[in-house]
Amino acid sequence: MSALGLRGRSEREAGGRRPGGNAPETSIRIARTMADMMHVVSIRSSVYMAEQDCPYDEEFDGNDLCGAHLIASLDGEPIACLRARFFADFAKLERLAVRAQYRKSTVAFELVRAGIELCRRKGYRRIYGHAQDRLVPFWKRFGARPLPRSRPLSFSDFSYTEMLLETEVHPSAVTLETDPYVIIRPEGEWDLPGVLDRSSVRGVTSPLHDVRAA
Repeated sequence: MSALGLRGRSEREAGGRRPGGNAPETSIRIARTMADMMHVVSIRSSVYMAEQDCPYDEEFDGNDLCGAHLIASLDGEPIACLRARFFADFAKLERLAVRAQYRKSTVAFELVRAGIELCRRKGYRRIYGHAQDRLVPFWKRFGARPLPRSRPLSFSDFSYTEMLLETEVHPSAVTLETDPYVIIRPEGEWDLPGVLDRSSVRGVTSPLHDVRAA
């Protein structure tokens, strides 16, 4: 089970069952390594640059090292991704990309739900996004609604609608009252003991006077 609790099975994503009768398995994880980021770049390049003719410097806009990236995989093969960025009182979901051969599957829905769950676990109740006008109905399925204000928004040759999803407080949201070991665990893996949890059993070996002198 992934740390976000999101793993599913879908025959449609691989065009049917595998030999032996086992359905292909999808999972969602947060990008943590340079290899993961290469997966993100590859997926988005195939969708936005190749299919929508988006210029490179508009697709890779300087925010990729500032946000969190979710990657959906089918039996280990990266097939979709989503970016989340975090501000003072809202989070923003963006750059949802699904490889063409997997768009009849449910992976886009699973990925957005994972993004919403990530934002809620981080304590956000308002999730903002820019939806291509034709995709407003898709985002409405998660409870998002167009903002009542009307501000023209277009970039990279598409017209967009500002969307806002307002959610309930997550019962396990990470706050200042959360156990400090939970706060220092890897992003999205707050329910699993991390390497620093394990290191705590070694106890303190550095004398206090050395710390003060440093």
